[in-house]
Amino acid sequence: MLKNPLFRIVIRYGLIAGVIGFALLAILFYLGRHPFVIPVFFDFRILLFALLLIFSLREFRDFYNEGLLSFAQGMMGSFVLTFCFAVVSSALLFVFVLWNNQFLSSFVELTLEQAKSYPAEDIERMGRATFEAGLKAIENADAAYLARRYFFQSFIISFFISIIISVILRRQPKNP
Repeated sequence: MLKNPLFRIVIRYGLIAGVIGFALLAILFYLGRHPFVIPVFFDFRILLFALLLIFSLREFRDFYNEGLLSFAQGMMGSFVLTFCFAVVSSALLFVFVLWNNQFLSSFVELTLEQAKSYPAEDIERMGRATFEAGLKAIENADAAYLARRYFFQSFIISFFISIIISVILRRQPKNP
């Protein structure tokens, strides 16, 4: 698998992205903006994935694959890059939360505070039982909960970006 240039390239970029992603988490936390209470559409991973997917897939396409990139190659490369990012950043996040309990306690406090401001009609729409179960899960959160949440959110964020980037960068051989 590592002999394939696509995998070598996206693994390298994924590992770099994982370290950058964790660093941005820590920076946001120390700047007073807890990264887990920022709305997902303002998440820095959107820009990080977009940039690194473009750079990695273009490098593969232009330097190793004679200017060709299929949609499947783009999606596979995106998945591997996202997986490497998610593993590295989630593992570093797990260790960070164990080392710094303030990260977890501020997450719980800020999230419960946000939940109190939800309008009653929104709570009824999602279901009172579902809302209460969500609050209970937040109250019982630990380092593993945050790491899992970050891991799976990374795939959700990356999926839509991967489709767009794979379509944009795709180049097929021209038929004579």
